[in-house]
Amino acid sequence: MSRPILIAMFRHPAARFRWAGALASSLLLLGMLPGSPAHGAIDPSNGLPPPAAGAPKAPASAAPPASEEANSPATGATAYRVQIDAPRALSTLLRSYLDVARFQSAPQTEGITAAELQRLVDATPAQARTLLETEGYFNAQVRAEVSPGDGGTPQVRVQVDPGPRAVVRELSMEVARGALQEALAQGRTDAQDTLRELRRGWSLPVGESFRQSAWAGAKAATLAQLRAAGYPAATWLRTGAQVDAATQDARLQLTLDSGPQFLLGEVRVEGLSRYDAASVEALRPFSPGDPYSEKLILDYQERLRKAGLFENAVVEIDPDPAHAAATPVIVRVREQPLQQATVGVGFSDKAGPRVSLEHVHRNVFGTRWVAKTKFELGRDQQSWQEELLSHPLEGGYRHLVAGNVQREDAAGTIVHSSRLRVGRTLDTEALERLVFVEAITAGTRTDAAGDLHTATTNTTHRAFSGNVHWLRRALDNVLLPTDGESANAQLGVGYALGGGPANNGPFTRAYGRLTAYRPLGHAWYGSARVEAGQVFARSQVGIPDTLLFRAGGDESVRGYSYRSLGPTEAGVVRSARVLLTGSVEVARPISERLPTVWGAAFLDAGNAADQWDEIDPVIGYGLGVRWRSPIGPLRLDLAYGQAVQRARLHFSLGVSF
Repeated sequence: MSRPILIAMFRHPAARFRWAGALASSLLLLGMLPGSPAHGAIDPSNGLPPPAAGAPKAPASAAPPASEEANSPATGATAYRVQIDAPRALSTLLRSYLDVARFQSAPQTEGITAAELQRLVDATPAQARTLLETEGYFNAQVRAEVSPGDGGTPQVRVQVDPGPRAVVRELSMEVARGALQEALAQGRTDAQDTLRELRRGWSLPVGESFRQSAWAGAKAATLAQLRAAGYPAATWLRTGAQVDAATQDARLQLTLDSGPQFLLGEVRVEGLSRYDAASVEALRPFSPGDPYSEKLILDYQERLRKAGLFENAVVEIDPDPAHAAATPVIVRVREQPLQQATVGVGFSDKAGPRVSLEHVHRNVFGTRWVAKTKFELGRDQQSWQEELLSHPLEGGYRHLVAGNVQREDAAGTIVHSSRLRVGRTLDTEALERLVFVEAITAGTRTDAAGDLHTATTNTTHRAFSGNVHWLRRALDNVLLPTDGESANAQLGVGYALGGGPANNGPFTRAYGRLTAYRPLGHAWYGSARVEAGQVFARSQVGIPDTLLFRAGGDESVRGYSYRSLGPTEAGVVRSARVLLTGSVEVARPISERLPTVWGAAFLDAGNAADQWDEIDPVIGYGLGVRWRSPIGPLRLDLAYGQAVQRARLHFSLGVSF
């Protein structure tokens, strides 16, 4: 049995301490006498013990930890100092919660007398031992005494020898009631996997030091894990921690009642006025009758938020066990405006200074289609984009019709292009898939300087193709990743028209990009990226410039301008059929006071060429600053391009996959 503790609470500490303190302190000390049982069963609720019986309650104006400086006492009151000799972490705990330390900061009007101070000191060892038990020290030796101190101000000295810390030696976790216990009795593999995951996820395993906060946290986390796995009504049937103070061994015993396994039922939508419920239900990643899991609910919630129709979406279930056989799924949404216009001014490595105008209509002509129109005027790029995207269909898929017209000036080559795309898309938190057919026209004009004059070359190429784009993310955070991977793969097969029979022919275009993020320890984080691409076709086939490759820029090789790397003819860079680039970067917060501002160092390399054996990688390296904003990282990089022997400033927002 644990040592008995008498708890007494008083509303006005100074007024009531005098008549109750002596009796309460005596009772408390009786419960803490040497010879009390050393072996105890503990399972207290979270938090620290209340003030010792009879002790004045530290007033709200007293802010622990108590100051070492003495208060100026009221008439008849005693000012004093407290010194605690204990390891630093334990000293902080005791100074924050011991009554003798907390009451030191009481207002002058609530000061205590010398006799009251002595009673506080007498109660201190017992209260300190109770506090130390929450940290796993069940054999602590505590002494408290009052001495005159310097200048006649009494000094309370608390000496603590915590002794060894209790260690978990045995752990037992079983399921004794509920649907999970029944499934285990039937030998079902899924139930065995669930129990195995609960035991594996237990955060206070054998060999760990026992602490009350760790014990309470482990129980809460395990219960949350079971509830998330399909048993929202799960509870602890019994929990106990047996600690032998003589050997400092802790034995943990836990028994679960899983309650019923919940199955998902109908979807109930609240908050709709502009859009219909069919768009909401089409995004659900489950069917009625599927087992509930928290992951399914969170996935559904994320799909709704990414649909572009809602400012916010919250998905939850009714946790009433009476509805476990078909628990309703409740969806609460707040809709986006029907129409929205945005004007932007900015700068990018891709387009230089630019202004943009974007308009969105989320239910154009009442047809359950979203229309997006965007105009962009930049120094090096001007474009018009139009996109029609259907409201979500069954399974979360959406139809897509998109087109754009663009003029781009990249390293001396001016490209006029247009494209029309019709397809079907799926966009979830972990996966994006786009299947489409496309028609492209691209005309290029190159001004090559000769010995006597400038030669202008104009070419126009067209292509028709079928394409699949696939993006997979396994990241700890999509906006601000620090651990995980993302993979982007693109494949297109089509027919190109290069201006004559000899220049026409089939082609295949393949592109891949793999990015990895890893924590490196000691607040350091690393990332690495590799990308490669190739167009497969006869050398005479004229491929539109927008399907070919160049390197250079923010998301390619820093230290070089956008699309400035590739083979050159007459001093002018042109697009090529092969691409290979890579990048490594390390970063860490600049200071503890600014955890969202990181410094970074990076090295990039790569190039584009007509054949793999013709690739001549160029190198760029430098330093940067990242602000991890709520909408993604804002990056400012100063990179030195070794091949051009000059530095270049790069500025970008967000993460590219």
